[in-house]
Amino acid sequence: MAATKTIVLITGANSGIGFELAAQLTAKASYHVLMGVRSMQKGNAALAQLQSRNLLGTLELLHLDVTDDETIHRAAETVEKAHGKLDILVNNAAIVSTAPTLRQKLQDEFNTNATGAAVVAESFIPLLRKSTGSPRIINISSGAGSIARRLDPSSVLYKVPGLQYRVSKSALHMITACQWVEHGPAIKVFAYDPGFTQSNLSERNTAENGAKPAAEAVRPLIDVLEGKRDDEVGQLLHNTGVYFW
Repeated sequence: MAATKTIVLITGANSGIGFELAAQLTAKASYHVLMGVRSMQKGNAALAQLQSRNLLGTLELLHLDVTDDETIHRAAETVEKAHGKLDILVNNAAIVSTAPTLRQKLQDEFNTNATGAAVVAESFIPLLRKSTGSPRIINISSGAGSIARRLDPSSVLYKVPGLQYRVSKSALHMITACQWVEHGPAIKVFAYDPGFTQSNLSERNTAENGAKPAAEAVRPLIDVLEGKRDDEVGQLLHNTGVYFW
């Protein structure tokens, strides 16, 4: 029964890092994963693919569009009625906008990458407070949002473009810091950079461009979920350490 399991909500769970995280968590019987998805059609396809693997954990589809407050609030009500709590929130949903103007790109990416994560967390924090375990929020971010790395000529990201994506992830870092100050230590909060990963985030995120498989990116992330890096709480983590904001 889900009541005896660690309940994890992952936004943007039908593909990429979200999908792989759901797969690796439910390889263990102790997890019940709520797959937050904007498109139920894509969500059902992802759910069927995972269920075909005969995983030990359990899965549940949850309609959740991080840019739509009504679906966010409805999702929180659904989780409260079904489970009465949430143990872990992974704010994973993200986009790279293809809009024609910088203004629209900034608005699009902020709405999903920063505002969406903040509103989802605000809606689910009451359920995280009901966890009897070690509740936590993990905001999936990027080293591209690190101001320190942007100004470091030795960084591999120094000349990488994408002002709107960088700024949206910088905003997510401040959201992370504010969440930690406001809700910690009862709720542990982290930002996590999985690195350049194969996904449908953009046309650049391919193996040919050097992106690593999602499975590889997710393995160290699970350490954060399972409390193995709690001494680094409230910071921007990557697979082997911490980046300056």
